[in-house]
Amino acid sequence: MEKYELVVIVDANAPQEKKESILKETTDTIGKSEGKVINSQVWLDKHRFTFRISKCLEGTYYMVNFEALPAAILKIRQYLKLNEEILRSLIVRAE
Repeated sequence: MEKYELVVIVDANAPQEKKESILKETTDTIGKSEGKVINSQVWLDKHRFTFRISKCLEGTYYMVNFEALPAAILKIRQYLKLNEEILRSLIVRAE
């Protein structure tokens, strides 16, 4: 299993319950893909964008550290792309 870092950006003006449910769905997807979430936290709250992303000016950044097999990353990326409430996401392999 490899270690990865995932950054998810959601609309900062969304209700707190909605943001928490998006984070929960994301960690559940990692678990369903046979991954193990090590840590998840708010990285930046209400950070202003340089340019608009899906008509939003501010976003909340979530950092998720997890372990998974390299084949599971494709499933996780598909979920992130299909979820319309996630503005942007990035997965990188941690050293």
